[in-house]
Amino acid sequence: MTPNTEEFIEMFEDINLTLGMLNKEDIVNKEDIYSHLTSVIQNTDILDDAIVQQLIYYASKDMRDSNMLREIRMLAAEVLVSLAAHDFNSVMYEVKSNFRILELPNEFVVLALAELATSYVSQSIPFMLMILLTMQTMLRLAEDERMKGTFCIALEKFSKAIYKYVNHSRDFPYPRLDTNRLSDKIFMLFRYIMEKWAPLASPMQTLSIIKAHGPTVSLLLHLEDFCGYALGQVPWLLSQYKDKEIDFHVTQSLKQILTAAVLYDIGLPRSLRRSIFINLLQQICRAPEPPVKENEMEASSCFLILAHSNPGELMEFFDEQIRSNNEAIRVGILTLLRSAVNAEEPRLRDHIISIERTVKIVMGDLNTKVRNSVLLLIQTMCEKSYIEAREGWPLIDYVFSQFTMLNRNLEKPVKTNFHENEKEEESVRETSLEVLKTLDPLVIGMPQVLWPRILTFVVPAEYTEALEPLFSIIRILIMAEEKKKHSAKESTALVISTGAVKLPSPQQLLARLLVISMPASLGELRGAGAIGLLKILPEIIHPKLVDLWKIRLPELLQPLEGKNISTVLWETMLLQLLKESLWKIDDVAWTIQLTRDFKQQMGSYSNTSIEKKFLWKALGTTLASCQDSDFVNSQIKEFLTAPNQLGDQRQGITSILGYCAENHLDIVLKVLKTFQNQEKFFMNRCKSLFSGKKSLTKTDVMVIYGAVALHAPKKQLLSRLNQDIVSQVLFLHGQCSQVLGMSVMNKDMDLQMSFTRSITEIGIAVQDAEDQGFQFSYKEMLIGYMLDFIRGEPLDSLASPVRWKALIAIRYLSQLKPQLSLQDHLNILEENIRRLLPLPPLENLKSEGQTDKDKEHIQFLYERSMDALGKLLKTMMWDNVNAEDCQEMFNLLRMWLVSQKEWERERAFQITAKVLTNDIAAPENFKIGSLLGLLAPHSCDTLPTIRQAAVSSTIGLFYIKGIHLEVERLQGLQEGLESDDVQVQIKISSKIAKIVSKFIPNEEILMFLEEMLDGLESLNPTCTKACGIWMITVLKEQEAALEDQLLEILSTIYHHMPVLRQKEESFQFMLEAISQIASFHMETVVVNLLQKPLPFDRDTKTLWKALAEKPASSGKLLQALIDKLETKLEDDIARVEAISVACAVYEVISIGTSVTGLYPELFTLLLKLVSCTLGQKMPTSSWSRRRHVMQQGEQQQIPDPCRLSTATLRCLQAQAMREGLAKESDEGDNLWTLLSSPSTHHVGVCSLARSMAVWQHGVILDIMEQLLSSLTSSSENYRITGTAFFSELMKEPILWKHGNLRDVLIWMDQSAWDSNATLRQMAIRGLGNTASGAPHKVKKHKQLMLESIIRGLYHLARTEVVCESLKALKKILNLLTARDVSFYFKEIVLQTRTFFEDEQDDVRLTAIFLFEDLASLTGRRWKIFFAEEIKKSLISFLLHLWDPNPKIGVACRDVLMVCIRFLGLQELYRVLDHLLHQDLPRVRDFYRQFCVKLAKKKQEILWILHTHSFTFFTSSWEVIRSAAVKLTDAIILNLTSQYVELLDREQLITRLQALRRDPCISVQRAAEAALQTLLRRCKETSIPL
Repeated sequence: MTPNTEEFIEMFEDINLTLGMLNKEDIVNKEDIYSHLTSVIQNTDILDDAIVQQLIYYASKDMRDSNMLREIRMLAAEVLVSLAAHDFNSVMYEVKSNFRILELPNEFVVLALAELATSYVSQSIPFMLMILLTMQTMLRLAEDERMKGTFCIALEKFSKAIYKYVNHSRDFPYPRLDTNRLSDKIFMLFRYIMEKWAPLASPMQTLSIIKAHGPTVSLLLHLEDFCGYALGQVPWLLSQYKDKEIDFHVTQSLKQILTAAVLYDIGLPRSLRRSIFINLLQQICRAPEPPVKENEMEASSCFLILAHSNPGELMEFFDEQIRSNNEAIRVGILTLLRSAVNAEEPRLRDHIISIERTVKIVMGDLNTKVRNSVLLLIQTMCEKSYIEAREGWPLIDYVFSQFTMLNRNLEKPVKTNFHENEKEEESVRETSLEVLKTLDPLVIGMPQVLWPRILTFVVPAEYTEALEPLFSIIRILIMAEEKKKHSAKESTALVISTGAVKLPSPQQLLARLLVISMPASLGELRGAGAIGLLKILPEIIHPKLVDLWKIRLPELLQPLEGKNISTVLWETMLLQLLKESLWKIDDVAWTIQLTRDFKQQMGSYSNTSIEKKFLWKALGTTLASCQDSDFVNSQIKEFLTAPNQLGDQRQGITSILGYCAENHLDIVLKVLKTFQNQEKFFMNRCKSLFSGKKSLTKTDVMVIYGAVALHAPKKQLLSRLNQDIVSQVLFLHGQCSQVLGMSVMNKDMDLQMSFTRSITEIGIAVQDAEDQGFQFSYKEMLIGYMLDFIRGEPLDSLASPVRWKALIAIRYLSQLKPQLSLQDHLNILEENIRRLLPLPPLENLKSEGQTDKDKEHIQFLYERSMDALGKLLKTMMWDNVNAEDCQEMFNLLRMWLVSQKEWERERAFQITAKVLTNDIAAPENFKIGSLLGLLAPHSCDTLPTIRQAAVSSTIGLFYIKGIHLEVERLQGLQEGLESDDVQVQIKISSKIAKIVSKFIPNEEILMFLEEMLDGLESLNPTCTKACGIWMITVLKEQEAALEDQLLEILSTIYHHMPVLRQKEESFQFMLEAISQIASFHMETVVVNLLQKPLPFDRDTKTLWKALAEKPASSGKLLQALIDKLETKLEDDIARVEAISVACAVYEVISIGTSVTGLYPELFTLLLKLVSCTLGQKMPTSSWSRRRHVMQQGEQQQIPDPCRLSTATLRCLQAQAMREGLAKESDEGDNLWTLLSSPSTHHVGVCSLARSMAVWQHGVILDIMEQLLSSLTSSSENYRITGTAFFSELMKEPILWKHGNLRDVLIWMDQSAWDSNATLRQMAIRGLGNTASGAPHKVKKHKQLMLESIIRGLYHLARTEVVCESLKALKKILNLLTARDVSFYFKEIVLQTRTFFEDEQDDVRLTAIFLFEDLASLTGRRWKIFFAEEIKKSLISFLLHLWDPNPKIGVACRDVLMVCIRFLGLQELYRVLDHLLHQDLPRVRDFYRQFCVKLAKKKQEILWILHTHSFTFFTSSWEVIRSAAVKLTDAIILNLTSQYVELLDREQLITRLQALRRDPCISVQRAAEAALQTLLRRCKETSIPL
C-alpha cells in the first residue's frame, strides 16, 4: 500500500467520523468541526460523491438554522462554498433552492451566493442573470439593516465577478453571454440602492454601499448607456470623506473607478477631476492628524493613475497648491511627485521642466520636513534622469547647501526648542548626505550638470563631511571620461570651463586632498577617496606629476587594501609623496603658493585632529622643499613671532621647524639662536598678556630643539649636537629651574615633559645617526635627570606622564655610547621597577579622577608607563651578550611574578610578555627551562590579562631559542583564556603544555621541574593545578630524555615531599609525576622505592599507591614487583628485600589495582613468602631509623614478617574476590590468623585453597603449576603449605581433568610417610580427597593409598593424623568393594574400634562413621569377625547415644541400625526406630526397653555389655558415666538368675557406691538407682551380698 493510499484512507475515515458528529445535536463542538472540515476540503483534491452530498446537506442545514450561533453558520457557509470545488452544480442547486422569488432569503444564503460568484466566476456566470432577477424582487422586502448590508455585499461581489468576466471573457470556457443584460440588472439594483437606501442609510449601511460603489460603477462604465449615470454617482462617493474609519474604503472605491476609466478610456469631466484632486490631496495632507497609512497609500495610487491620464492638469494643480505656505500640502505634493517620478510614468517625462520649477518654488522654505521632502524628490529625479542640464544645477547646489545649513541655522539666536531644532536640522543633513551617496553622476544629462562645478565643494571646510560621496562622484565622472577618450577620437564631456563659477586652484586641490587623505589610515572612506582622487587628477594638479603619480600612487594605495595601517607610516608615505611631487614640479613660485594654501587651511581643522597634525608637517615639508632661502627665513621668523596662527603653537611650530630642518638646518638653528637672543621671554610674556597674543616660552623652544635634532640631516647633526642643540636645551632647562638666579628642584610638569621630550628626540636622532664612534658625553647626566624625575613621582598615584616619558628617554639614552655596566643596568631597572609595579590597583588609581575623561587619562598613562618599562627592560636585557647578565636582569621581576597581589603580578607579566617577544636575539647559552617553569603555570592565574601574558611569554621563550611553534594554534588557544571558567582555563593550559613541552631542551628539564615543584608549594590553587598539569605533560612528552637525569629528578621530588604534603592537591600532582616517570622507567623507580626501610612510612606508602593508581602502568608495576619477589624467593628463603616487595604489593593492590592475569603468579609467590616467613623475626638492621614519638601507653611494634606477608596475601585475595577470581573463605577473617600462625598455618592454607574459584580453572591450573615445586621444596614449611593447598584441590574433578594431579598424587603418597606429622596429615587428606576428585584413580591405586592411609591410624601421638586417616578411609572405602578391601578389612576394623572413645570429637565421630561404612564391606569372609567386633563395640554405641556432641549421638543411632542385623536382633529395630524418629527418650527408659528385647533374644550380649560397662564408670564425660550406670541398671534388671549369680557383686557394689559420690548429681542418682536394682535382684534370686 502506497503512502498516498494510506493518507486517503485515513482522511476518508476522518471525514466519516466528522459526519457522524455533525449528525448529533451538539452545537458546542460544531465550530471546531466546521473549521476542521474547511481545512480538509481545501487541501483534498478528490472527495467521494456520497460524502460531498452529505456535507452539502449538513452545511446547508446548519447555515440556515437560526438557532445556531452566527459563527457556526458562517463556518457552515464557508464549508459549503469550499465544496463547490468538488461539485459546483450540487452546491449551486442547494443554495438556489433556498433563494426564491419574492421571498426574503436567509442572509447566509445570499452571502454564500456572493462568495460562489467571486470564487467560481466562470461557473457562476450562467446562473447570474437568474440570481440578479431574483434578487431584484427581494430588495423591496428588505427592511432589516443587516439584510440590506447583506444585499450590498452581494451587489459588490456580483459586480466584481461580472467585471472580471467582461474584461477577460476570452479566458472563460462558456459560450459568450450577453453582458449588457447582466449590467442592466446590476444597474437596476444599484439605482434602487442609491435612490432608496443611500439617503437614509446608517453609518454601517453606508459603509456597505461604499464598498459596493466602486465595483458597481467600474462595471457600469463599460456601457455608454450607463456611463453618465455612473459618473454622476462619484460626487456622492467623494462626499463620504468624513470619517477616517471609512475614508480608506472611499479611496479604494475611487481607485477602482479611476482604474476602470483609464481602462475604458473615459474622460472625466474637468470639475469632477478637480474635485477628485482636492479630495485626494486632503487625504494625504491632513493637517490636524496624520492620515491612515493604508488610506494614504491608496490615495497615492490614485494620483499615479491620474498622472497617467492627466499629467499636465495634475502638474498645474500641484503648482497651484504648492504655492501655499501649508507645510502638510507641500510635503504631500513633494511626496506624490516623488512617487510619480519613481513610477517612471512615460507621459510624465514630458513635464520635467514643470517638476523642476515646482521644486524650485519651495527651495527657499526653511521647514525641515519640506526640505527633507525636496531632497528626497531631487534624489529620485537624479536616479530617474528627471534633471535637465539647463535647470538641474540649482537642484544639486541645493543638496550641498542643505548639508551646510545645519551650522548656519544653529548659529542663529538660541530658541527655546534648541535641541529639537538641532535634531531636525541633523535629519536634513543626513538626508542630503544620503542623496549625495546615492547620486549616480552618469545618469543621462548629469555629467553636464555636475562638471566642473562639482569641484567647488572640495576645498571649503564646511563640506568636509560630504567629501566621501563628493569624491566618489568626481572619480566616476573622470573615469567615465577616460573611457570615452579611449573609445572615441574626441571627448566633449568633461572640459574645465569656469564660466560663472570660481574653481579651486591646483595648489588648493593638492593641499586639501593631501590633508584629507590622512584619515585613510584609520579606515575612513573619505581619506581613501581623497587619495584615490589624487590618483586620477594629476593633469589637473600639474602636468609634470602624471608619470610620477602613475607609479607612486598605486604603491601608496596598496597598504590600504582591506585593512588599516599605522598612522605614522601613512603620514610618512604622504609626506614622501609631497616631497617627490615638489621636486618633480621644481617651481619655486608654485611651491610658495602651495605653502600659502597650506597656511590658509589652518583654521579648517581642530588642533587635536590628525589632519591638523599632518597639515603642520606638510607645511614644514613644503618649506624644506622650497629653494627660496629668504622666503623660508621669513616664514620661520613669522611662525616664531606669531605662533598663534598655527592653532596649537607648540605642536605647530615644533612640527613645522622640525620638518623644515631636514633641508634647512643651518637656517633653522640660526633663526632660533637669533630669536633667543632678541626675545626676552619674561618681557615677551608680559606683552602677550596685555596684547592678548600668545608667544613662545623657553619650554616651547626647548621642544623645538628636540624636533630639529630629530629631523636634521644625520651627517650634519653630530657635529652640531653638543654645542648648538644639547647645550641650548640644558641652558634653557637650567634657566627654567632658577628662581631669582638660584637653582631649585622644579616640579613644573610641563617643564619636565618638555625637557624629557627634547632629550628623547635627541637620543633617537643620535641612535639613528648610526655612528659607532660617537661618544655622547651627556649620557649619564641626562639619565640622572630622568631618574630624578621618576623618583619625584608619588608611589600612590599616577596623575602625570613624567614616568612614562622619562622611561622612554632612558631607553634611548641607554643604547648610546659609552656602554653602561651591568650594575648600572641593574640599578636603573630596579629603581624603575620599584617605582611602577607597587602602584595601587588600576581601579584605585582611576578613582582619583574626577571625571570620566580623567579616568581615561589615568588608564592611558598606566598603559603607556607599563609599556615603556617593558621596552626598557627588553632593550637593556637583549643588548647584553652575556646570558648570565640577561638572567640577572630578568630576576629583578621574579619576586613580582609570584606576588600575592594580583595587580602586581599582572604588571610583572605584562612587562615580561613585552620582554620575551619573538623579535629578539638572545645569547646562545640563554636557559629557558627555569623561566618556563616560572611563567607557564600562570596561564591559569586569576586575571585574564595575566593568563594571556603568561602564554605570550611562554611562546616568546621558545622563539628566543629559535624554536618555531604552531603559532596560529597557540594564539587561538590563548584567546580562549579570556574565559573565567577555571575548567576551560585548565583545559587550554593543558593543550598548550602538550604543544610546547616536546621542545624543551633536554638539559633544562630538571630546572623546569624544580621551578614547577616550587610553584606547587607557593602558588594559588588554579596555578598550582596548572603547575601539576605542565609537570605531568612534560614528563610524558620527554620520557626518553629523563633517563640520564632520573635519579636527580626523583631526589628533587622527594626533597619537596614534606612541604607538598601540606597542600593536598599539590601532593597529588607530585604523586602523579612519580607515576608518570614510572610509566616509562618503572624498573628504576621500583628499585629506588624498595630501598626505603621497613615498615614503610606514610610517604613511601603514598608513593606506591600513586604509582598503582594509573591503570596504564599499574600492570607494569605489579609485574615488576612480581619479578623482584620471584628473584628474592629463588632459594625458598625469605629475606628483608622480599618483605619490602610484599609491602609494596600490598600498597599497590590495596587501592583496587586489577590482578587479572597476574593473580596466579602473585598468589603463589605471596603464599610462598607467608610460608617461608612463619615464625621469623624482622632483622633489626631493616627497621626504619626515623624517629617516632611514642604516645603514653603505646608499645613499640616490631614488624612481623609473616604478618606483613599475610596482610598482602589477604589484600590480594580481597581484590581477587572483587574480580571473581576467588570466593569468600569458609573461615572468614579467621583464615588470616590461622595462616600466619605456625601451628595452624596448614589449616589456613586448606581454607585458602577452598576459597579458590574452581570455575576459573585456568587460574587454578596456573596456580597449581606455579605451586608444584613446593612439594619438593627444601623448606619444610613450604612443603607443608604446598601439600595442604593441593590436598584440597585433589577433590575437584575439573582439576583432575585439566591438571597434572597424577604426579601430585604420587608426592602425596610419599609425604604420607613423612616424619612431620602435619605434612603427613595434609598428604593423607589429599589422598582421601582424591576419592571426590578422581574416583578412578582410587580404584587404580587402592593398594598404594590404603597402605599409606592405614599407616596413619598408628600415629597415635597426633590425633590429627589419625582423624585425617579415618576420614580418608571413609571416603576411599565408599568407592571400593568388599573384595578390594578384604586384605585390609580386619586391620581397619580393629584400628577403627580403638578410636570410639577418643577424646577428640572429630576422631570419635569419624571412627563411628567409618565403622558404619565397614558394615557394607564385610563379605562372607569377615561377617562373623565383624559380628564379634560389633558385640565388643555395642557398649560404646549405646552409651554415646548421649554423647556431649549431638552429631556423635546421631552417628551411634545410625550405626546401631546397621549393626543389629549382624547380631540377629531384628526385634530391636522398633526400639531404634523410636529412637530415630522421635526426640531422645529418657536414658533409663530406652536402656530398659533395649535390654528387655535383648534379654529375650541374646542374654550373652547383655552379659558382654555388662562386662564392658565398668570401663565407662570412669569416663571423663558426665553424661557417659551417667548413661553407663543407667545401662548397668537396665542390664541387671533383665539378666537371668543364672547371669545374676555370675555378677561380681562386690566389685559392682564398690563401683556404684563410689559413683554415688560423683560430682554430677545425675550420676549420683543413677548409681543409687542401679545399686537398689542390684540389691533387689540379689534378694530376688536369694543371692547373699
